[in-house]
Amino acid sequence: MRFTITLSYNGALFCGWQQQKSGITIQEEIQKTLSMLLGTDISVTGAGRTDSGVNAINYVAHFDVPEHVTFDPGKIAYKLNAILPKTITVHSIEETGDDFHARFTAVSREYHYFLHRKKDPFMDNFSYYCRYQLDMERMNDAASALVGRHDFRCFEKTGGNNATSFCTVHHAFWKSYSPVHVSEMGYPCEEGDYIVFTIRADRFLRNMVRAIVGSLIDVGRGKRDTEWFRQLIRNGTRSDAGESVPGKALFLSEVSYPD
Repeated sequence: MRFTITLSYNGALFCGWQQQKSGITIQEEIQKTLSMLLGTDISVTGAGRTDSGVNAINYVAHFDVPEHVTFDPGKIAYKLNAILPKTITVHSIEETGDDFHARFTAVSREYHYFLHRKKDPFMDNFSYYCRYQLDMERMNDAASALVGRHDFRCFEKTGGNNATSFCTVHHAFWKSYSPVHVSEMGYPCEEGDYIVFTIRADRFLRNMVRAIVGSLIDVGRGKRDTEWFRQLIRNGTRSDAGESVPGKALFLSEVSYPD
């Protein structure tokens, strides 16, 4: 029997989703706890890897359970939340078809990257403090070049083992927003002090979003122009792109599947 598990996690203390030889990962924590609760070895497959420090909301994974093992998904979800670290929350466990695959059945993923341009003691855990003046109109002009199917190897971390570096981006844009301490408690700020980058695609390469954001910041600062960004997508390499921004401000916010 195959089950889906939907969860959210704060990635600050983890070396990403995918299990590895060194460092604690979310996949490792879920597998270890599920195996203990069900009394059998459980392997969990996620919708995709997230980098070290990156967060996720409503992340989807699947796991298979032998026929002889019976359990109540609701009770197991409750017990998982009681045992797992506070930085991981399980929302639900549901039975699904054997042909469902958390990674390969997914049709799109969406990420958000949060950035604040004014010193703020309440934002540093989940937002990147960028001290520079940024031209959001120029950044959005450049970001529009991401939409469509392109070879994004210029934003892929060196050493990635993807079979292809082509991805189809559905939308990519920056907008201003108000965090809760601004909108509800009157923390002083100005328009544009808090901005968020949203990007949706069928798939993403390792480190891709963080490298895109770093490159767009170079455009917003005036270090580079929008034509440079377009040329970068056409035939650039990773060494031509901007620096990767910190993972703490990046959220995998949605994984979509066919109806």
